[in-house]
Amino acid sequence: MIGFLPLVRNETLKVWRKKRFWVIVALLVVLIPIFTYAQWKAAESFRKQSGTDDWRIRAEQQIHDFNNRIVSPRVPEEWKRTLRVEVQRLEYHLEHGIDPSAPSGVTFAREFAENAVGLFLPLMVMVIGADLVSSEQAQGTIKLLLTRPVRRWKVLASKYAALTLYVTLTVVAAAALAYAISGAAFGYSGWRVPVLVGFQVSAAGVDTTHVHAVEQWQYLLMTLGLVWFSCMTVAALSLMISVLVRSTAAGMGILLALLIAGSILANMASSWEHAKYFFMVNLNTVSYLAGQMPPIPGMTLPFSLAVLSATALVSVAVSFAVFTNRDVMN
Repeated sequence: MIGFLPLVRNETLKVWRKKRFWVIVALLVVLIPIFTYAQWKAAESFRKQSGTDDWRIRAEQQIHDFNNRIVSPRVPEEWKRTLRVEVQRLEYHLEHGIDPSAPSGVTFAREFAENAVGLFLPLMVMVIGADLVSSEQAQGTIKLLLTRPVRRWKVLASKYAALTLYVTLTVVAAAALAYAISGAAFGYSGWRVPVLVGFQVSAAGVDTTHVHAVEQWQYLLMTLGLVWFSCMTVAALSLMISVLVRSTAAGMGILLALLIAGSILANMASSWEHAKYFFMVNLNTVSYLAGQMPPIPGMTLPFSLAVLSATALVSVAVSFAVFTNRDVMN
């Protein structure tokens, strides 16, 4: 009987030989400098418009601009709720003397992770996990694998373990490259800059009772932990689709459609309360750390984690149930 670790090593090498992970790294190396330049230009443009390098004056100007939008009859009520939250958050930063946008490589890495968790990083995970089983079913190599003296659940568990490894490497590589590349423009300091967490956001406003400051390296670790959790949910789904659908292209299309639908729902279905039960709407778990308005009223970090956990568990259960009982010989 073949042991579990040799199976994991075999599946890890399969993914490595396909060079999917290196494609992801190459994409990050190409795109992150573009994002860095875009943020640098945005910061320069905002600095010129404000006419000062004092972050307090810039924050006050933002508050004034947001308040003007709030009273405008042309701004939708959903946007007004978000703007009110931003005004309260900026006022809290001003009261406690903490610059919410101090530029540094660490800040960029954190903000990149916050913005990438909803769609970009899940797409990178999909690239790795979408063909773990479907490609072997299409090529017929799954028959050779399952005729060996090893239980089917071990085969699928080894694929899931290899997928977990590459998801972790993807998240770490994204953060490391974001810090290394953006640091050339913004500097490599800022690890111990205080960041405010604990904002409780609701339709009524922002509750600052539990707000406290943590050092930015701690905030970055919390952010990456939530990003990893969201990506692992997508990984479990991609593995299930790979088991259910024999065509890799079809599987990738299904998952891509689901992820894009989540972005659309988050922006357009804020009044549909039941949309919060879709996993796609709950992927941006990092937004709760940043004190942002949830896409649908009533959503909280524990709620989103519960929805993602349930989605991942159901996906894993379906994957193992189908894979262990399928007749691969026919």
